[in-house]
Amino acid sequence: MELLPRRQQEVLQATVHHYVDTGEPVGSRTLVQRFGINASSATVRSAMGALEQRGLLTQPHTSAGRVPSPQGYRHYVDCLLPEPGAGAQHLERELTQISLRWAALDDLLLQLARRLSDFTGLMSLITPPQRSESQLRAIRLVPSEDRLLVMVVADCSQAHHLNLRLPHGSAHQVEALERWTDAQLKGGGQLDWNCLPQQLQSCGQALHDALQSRDPLLSTGDQGALVHGVSRLVAEPEFSESDRVRPLLELMDSNPAAFAPSDQGLGGRVWIGGEHPQTALQHCSVVQASYRSGDGSTGQVALIGPMRMAYATARAAVQCVARTLNHLLS
Repeated sequence: MELLPRRQQEVLQATVHHYVDTGEPVGSRTLVQRFGINASSATVRSAMGALEQRGLLTQPHTSAGRVPSPQGYRHYVDCLLPEPGAGAQHLERELTQISLRWAALDDLLLQLARRLSDFTGLMSLITPPQRSESQLRAIRLVPSEDRLLVMVVADCSQAHHLNLRLPHGSAHQVEALERWTDAQLKGGGQLDWNCLPQQLQSCGQALHDALQSRDPLLSTGDQGALVHGVSRLVAEPEFSESDRVRPLLELMDSNPAAFAPSDQGLGGRVWIGGEHPQTALQHCSVVQASYRSGDGSTGQVALIGPMRMAYATARAAVQCVARTLNHLLS
């Protein structure tokens, strides 16, 4: 990612912080006064114009001020994110105390999800650790009229052949679906159907159902999820319109684990807007981290909110929960 000039970095960071705090567009004079930028309003206004030309800021139709664009949030997260405050250290100590009081894993995950949501003011989600015992190596798809021939290569080079009926109008999805399965299985990964792009749902669902009927362990990504703070998400002004909140609630009802697609590594990930594979989340950001139990199974910890979120706090919080679970379950 191209490094911005120092002044533009300062202005972008201040604009993000102002918008996260207030939800209101901001002008150059306010940035100078509130954040103590050592420059004139004209200089800051010029920097804001340059950031807008780069696509990092945008100007709402009804305001003279600017707000961050999804690309602006991405640059902020990748290059300008400040260190979390002392609150994250206090949270980690508190989570350790919570973990000592619970014997049942589901009860513990629910309590951790509740505390995570309370700490950040965002919707939280934790998936239980899951492991697939049957490892897929490759899938090859050959369309033939209205049917799809599927060759599945699993552990020990065992091959399975399936013959399934293609849903009407989905033949054009086959090539893209095979590329998606290749990317998922690369490097020993697993199929995560929560990560299936919306445009491949028709053909992908047929393949998922066929794999599930052949061997349930060949199909992953159907684990449950412990969720807290849905009302906090839908109460945000970004979701005051029903056409934005309805897809979120439908996804929550049908497959809540899809909010946090499985991550094979133990690092964190931040999805911003349209980066997420689920189109229902195109107006959201998802901050997640993975944790691992002693048997190698992994689960996800995630926070979901509007793109206008406190990313440093959110990332530190999910990493605190993931570290707590790593330590407890190891």
